[in-house]
Parts: sequence; structure tokens; C-alpha cells
Amino acid sequence: MKRMMKKTIGSMLMGLCAASALNAQSPVTVERQSVQRSGSDLVVNMSVDISNMELGRNRTVVCTPLLEKGDSLLALPPVVVNGRTRQIAYERRDGAALVQPGEVVVRRKNRTEQKVDYLVKVPFRAWMNRADVSMVTDLCGCGWKALQNDKSHLFAVNLEVPVVKPVLAFLAPAAEEVKRRALNGQAYLDFPVNSIVIRPDYRKNPGELAAIRSTIEAVKENKNATITHVSIKGFASPEGAYVNNERLAEGRAEALLGYVKELYDFSGVPCDVASEPEDWQGLETRLAASDIEGREEALAIIRADEPADPDAREWKLKQLPAYRQILADIYPALRRSDYVVEYNIRNFTLEEARDIIYRDPSQLSLEEMHRVALSYPAGSDEYKEVFEIAVRMYPDDPVSNLNAANIALQNRQADKARRYLAKAAPSPQKELAEAILLMLAEQWDEAETALSRLAAKPEVAEAAAANLEMVKQMKE
Repeated sequence: MKRMMKKTIGSMLMGLCAASALNAQSPVTVERQSVQRSGSDLVVNMSVDISNMELGRNRTVVCTPLLEKGDSLLALPPVVVNGRTRQIAYERRDGAALVQPGEVVVRRKNRTEQKVDYLVKVPFRAWMNRADVSMVTDLCGCGWKALQNDKSHLFAVNLEVPVVKPVLAFLAPAAEEVKRRALNGQAYLDFPVNSIVIRPDYRKNPGELAAIRSTIEAVKENKNATITHVSIKGFASPEGAYVNNERLAEGRAEALLGYVKELYDFSGVPCDVASEPEDWQGLETRLAASDIEGREEALAIIRADEPADPDAREWKLKQLPAYRQILADIYPALRRSDYVVEYNIRNFTLEEARDIIYRDPSQLSLEEMHRVALSYPAGSDEYKEVFEIAVRMYPDDPVSNLNAANIALQNRQADKARRYLAKAAPSPQKELAEAILLMLAEQWDEAETALSRLAAKPEVAEAAAANLEMVKQMKE
């Protein structure tokens, strides 16, 4: 019965205390506030205005600031406001020796404007960013825990979240002394049986010959290009006697070269013809990729060392049920002429290169593109775009891939950076990019280990040291 009475009386006192707090109409306000990170600490600095508080000489009011976010809660050192008599007693018993760090004890002078400077430093925890700062005003001595449902919200903590801005190391590509380029294609010309004479209007020849002319004209009309070599290689299928196929492959390639030389002036340009009498390699490749029934048996004959004589090997193929389909579906694609037009492109000034890179980047060397990139502010949209153009034009070049990976890292595109780095050659710059991947993944310990090692490599020492300092700050 006594315990029940105590509990009832306690509840009544708490209710009265809460009512007193509410009736006081927020006697404590905060006039200015500042919350900042300082190393591994959170610093709370504010001016607590107690001007509206009327306090009896024997009273004490405890104002406890709270930091709260979700289930996380931290009570900061309080501001203790004493009436006149309470303050005298506090000073007589040397109360200052009992005050916790950061706690402020002041005497209230009623009916005067009075502000208390409050500065406290506590260990920072990640949850504190975006936390709410509230104040519990204890007018009855019940303690802040009993009164926290009646707290007054003051402000929200809004810290600047550190952003990882890695320092990267780009590679400068070597300059091309001569910018050699080539255009190539395949012509599937139709010839009457055993003929080596081109008939421009025969079957699909008009389209095939137009494609060849288009290739040559693309170079001849380019005022920055000089044709240096033209080569044609003729191929025949294994159908028929090897000797006859040898004649057809060489004669048809010669006919194609004669055709283009009649149309274009190749004075001083080396032109040559080669031939492959029977394209057994092409037959094997196309057959292996086909779904022809019985292809494995045919491939076994093609790949065998015996018989070495091509006519004997073809005879064995003819005995297979699959031969008819091979003859119809694969042999026509083997009868062709491969052609290559080689040419050189002149070098460009920076101003020319800045224009050409958006019109026809294929004319620029990787080194010229690199100079264009450096002509823009580092990290600008134009700067990044040029490196991305470079890797599109040189998709297998180790340097273009490393530099494109760095751009992806600047854009915080980790997966894209990994794909580019897979084509980059081993180098300190690549190791640095891989360390930065660890930074973006917030693997701080692993990143610190990698960067500490790289800080000893002259090629990336400065960038590694800058990133290492950033990692240490993030870990704090």
C-alpha cells in the first residue's frame, strides 16, 4: 500500500513539474548556435538566454541540452542557474570542484537581460550529423530523464559531410612520329565460271564495286591524308582443282587492282596483289561457327594433317552428307578480295585539334587528344569529354584506358573505372587508381596501406600523399 502511495505521489510530482515547465513558457532560449567538427570531436557553441527566467533565491533550474537522433541520445553538460542564496551556498562549499567538464553554473539576476556562453566538446559519432538539439528545463529537480518528453527543440545539427575528392595521376601518351592509318574491306565480286574479267554490271557487282570506290575516295578526298600503299588479296574456295583456284584467286585480285587504277591516279603509290588459292582457314572458322549437321566430321577432315594434298582433302569432304550444305552456305563467302588502303595523316596544331576532335577524332593521335584535354581546366566537362572520346577511338590502348578510368573515378563511377583498368598496363598510376577505388568503397584501412606503399614511388608520390592525408581525415 505504501509503495502504491509513493508511486502515486511521485507521478503527481512529475506531472506538476511538467506543468511548471510548460507554464514557464520556455524561460530558456538559444540566441545563436554553432556546431562543428574539430578532428575527432564535435564542438557545440551557443548563447543561452535566461533573461525570461524569474527565479526565487532558494531555487535552482538545471537546463540540459540533448543530442538525439533515432535511438541514439546523448545528454550534454548542463547549464545550472541558481537563485541568490543557492549560489552563495554553492560557492561556500566550493561547488566548482564538483562541476563536470563543460558544465556552466551561474547566478540568476532577476529582471535583467542575462546570457550564458556555452561551449562543450564531445567525441564525435556518425549519428550526430543531422541530430536534433533540444533543451530539458528542470524546474523541480526531477532530472532530465524524467522530463525529456517535455523538451524544447532548439535546432538541428547540419555538418558538412566530407566528400572524397581523390587526386589522380594521368599518363601522357607517346607522340606518333607518323600517324599511319588504314581503311579496309572485302569485295564479294561475281564472276562467270572460270572467268577473271570484272563485269561491273554483273549480278551484285555494282554494289560491291561502289563500296570499294567509297573506301578509296574517303581517303583521297581527305586533304589531311596521303595514300601510302594499296594492297589486294584474292581468295578462292576449295571447290575444284587447286591449280585452277590458284589462277582464279590471283587473276581476280589483279583484275580488281586494274579496275581501281583506271579510276584513280596512284602515281608513286606502291600497289601489290597477293592471293590465297583455297581459303581452308576461313572454311574452318565459318564451319565451326555454323549449325550445319555433321560439321564435326567435316572439321576433323579439315584439321587433319593427312591428306596434305588439298584436292585429296576436298574429295574426302565431298563424300560427307554435309558437303552439299557447305558448298551452298559457306563456299560463296570464301570467294572474295580483301583490300587495304594505307595512308598517313598530317600532324595538327592545338587549335586545329580542338576543332577536329568533335568533327572527326579518327584523324587525331592519342597524344594530340591528350594535349586538347590539357588545354581545358582540369576536371571540367570538356576535359572529361576529351578523355572519353580518346578511349572510344583507342578502345584497346592501355594509356587511353587508364586515363578514362581516372575520369570515371572523378565521376564516382567505380564499376566503369574497373572495366577500363582491366585494359590498363601495370604501372604506379594504375595502382593509384586501384587505391582510389578502395577510397570510394570507404575501405579506409586497405586504402591507407596501398597509398602508404605508393607514397614511395616517385611517379605518384605527391598524389599518393594527398590521398593518404584525405584517408586519415576520413578515418578520424
